[in-house]
Amino acid sequence: MRRTDREITSREELLAVMEGCDVCRLALNGDDGYPYILPLNFGMQVEGDAITLYFHGANEGRKYALLARDNRVSFEMDCAHRLHTDVERGYCTMEYESVMGRGYVDVLPEEEKYPALCRLMAHYHREDFAFNPAAIPRTTVLRLTVTELTGKRRKVNQ
Repeated sequence: MRRTDREITSREELLAVMEGCDVCRLALNGDDGYPYILPLNFGMQVEGDAITLYFHGANEGRKYALLARDNRVSFEMDCAHRLHTDVERGYCTMEYESVMGRGYVDVLPEEEKYPALCRLMAHYHREDFAFNPAAIPRTTVLRLTVTELTGKRRKVNQ
């Protein structure tokens, strides 16, 4: 990381940034030599040193063919955006917090979907939402096992 003064090194702070984000961008290895990037809602589970992210979607689509070929992924999420301007100096900068990482994705079997979908709802503070179980068979749930994680933060002092 070039700007080590902005690096987030504390695991607790990295997890707090992740909790504060509402979209995770998942980068898959494309079949045409280009990355295939998806913005997704997510849920998170932390057990000991393990961090797991959950995503959901329709039962068909390009992402499943790409993941069947190569389930290694990168991901990125960011939040706490705030523009700062200094009109006199003609200068502006942006505050942010971001997390990037790598891992591998697998498709959850039917019996593991419900608790993973509950994790998704919990991330958006809707633990009490009773979603229709009839939707579960029409939903694919992905599990991302995180293997690498870095974070960066820019705060402006005023």
